[in-house]
Amino acid sequence: MAESNVKVLGTWASPFVMRVKIALHLKSVRYENVEEDLLAPKSELLLKSNPVYKKIPVFFHAHNPICESLIILQYIDEVWTTSASSILPSDPYERSQSRFWAAYVDDKFFAALRRLLIGATEEDKKAALAEVVEGTVVLEGAFGELSKGKAFFGGDNIGFVDIALGSLLGWIEVIGKQCETKLVSEAKTPRLVQWADCFSAHEAVKDVLPDVDKLADFGLKLRAKILKALAPTN
Repeated sequence: MAESNVKVLGTWASPFVMRVKIALHLKSVRYENVEEDLLAPKSELLLKSNPVYKKIPVFFHAHNPICESLIILQYIDEVWTTSASSILPSDPYERSQSRFWAAYVDDKFFAALRRLLIGATEEDKKAALAEVVEGTVVLEGAFGELSKGKAFFGGDNIGFVDIALGSLLGWIEVIGKQCETKLVSEAKTPRLVQWADCFSAHEAVKDVLPDVDKLADFGLKLRAKILKALAPTN
């Protein structure tokens, strides 16, 4: 049974929603899941609880809405301090590095992935693919620095960067299949391959990451909706 004052508004396919659910699983916090249909008009609950960005996820605690996935992760880590290991490191410098690389995942890597998914021309997709491939190599290096030889970016345990990047694994596979390129490979990113296997098999993660075929089907519908919205109107 969910805690009466903890609720997640989002959709199963959103990596940003997955982040919140993984964090709650790590902290052993039960929650109510409220599904938002991304292919339909935005719900009244979403518009009311996130009037600025009008995006999922929205996390409700004690009826207070909290928006933006990385902010939500930090909130969860600060509120539920005794139920599991910390998501963010206690050392200020290490904490700053975790935040830096999580921001890189969102601002650079995910942005390129999204362009690869919805690119309208082959030229657009080719440029985005080059950025994604470069990003995986950069993240391979970051893993070597942050993990200190352990299984996760967070060391022995799943941490902030693990959740930020790991939530994208399904989409990385889907988009890689669409462009017939293995985006995370033994040849270029062997440590990321091992990390992805460890992350996906973790108890807090395995029931959150979606089926890749189901996600691929959803991706086609989402791409069509986004391209329709971006198309010029006469």
